[in-house]
Amino acid sequence: MRVAIIGAGSLGQSIAKGLLSSEALTSLYLTKRNLSALKDFDNSEKVTLTTDNVEAVKHADILIFAIQPRHFEGILNDLKPHLTKAHVLISVITGFAIARIEAIVGEDSYVVRAMPNTAASVGQSMTCISTNKKGKEQIDLAITIFNSMGTSLEIPEEQLQAATVICASGIAFWMRLIRATTQGAVQLGFEAHEAHQLAMQTCFGAASLLKESGKHPEEEIDRVTTPSGCTIEGLNEMEHRGLSSSLIKGINASFEKINQIKNN
Repeated sequence: MRVAIIGAGSLGQSIAKGLLSSEALTSLYLTKRNLSALKDFDNSEKVTLTTDNVEAVKHADILIFAIQPRHFEGILNDLKPHLTKAHVLISVITGFAIARIEAIVGEDSYVVRAMPNTAASVGQSMTCISTNKKGKEQIDLAITIFNSMGTSLEIPEEQLQAATVICASGIAFWMRLIRATTQGAVQLGFEAHEAHQLAMQTCFGAASLLKESGKHPEEEIDRVTTPSGCTIEGLNEMEHRGLSSSLIKGINASFEKINQIKNN
């Protein structure tokens, strides 16, 4: 695969790190106005750094756009004369619909929208993927690309906004929960580095249990709660304080915001 990432910011760099672990990758172009921010990729033989988007397009078959939404239309119009029918266009840009991309490049182009998260850099992203009608022909390629950096799922485009909240913003939500657990552990007497390790590994273990067993979270909760025990006491206090309600409200607030971004 010859890939170019147009706009290698935080998400673009996470995708790049995930792609570099794929044996199918033959070359990777990364573009950014400030190349000093890409110094981590200087020593990779497969990577070329450039400020020239056109150069990157000419040396790639798969184009991953990871720029800010307000810049996408202008950049896509600039690149349009250099696009071929063989190019696969993958957008990881929030709120930019496939129809808007087709309006610039045409319905006969391979267009894919994907929403990975920053865990792509460690091969643990959850990526949701949608395509236009022509892009369906390349869905297996898109899934292969994003499976190389975690797990992917094809969904209807109208669900991508919600997927962005759950999977991309969701990384930040889970980080905040781990931080809160760490703070609680420090209050109970652990050193900060010990508290961080305890919280982080326990979170990873909980997710791994559910992934491997396929069970509902409540089934695993039942395994560690005993009558009149400390676990149920803590769980009930958290619910009294609005843990689940706060999470759901936060998710819905993010969803409302992302819809505003889309409409603007």
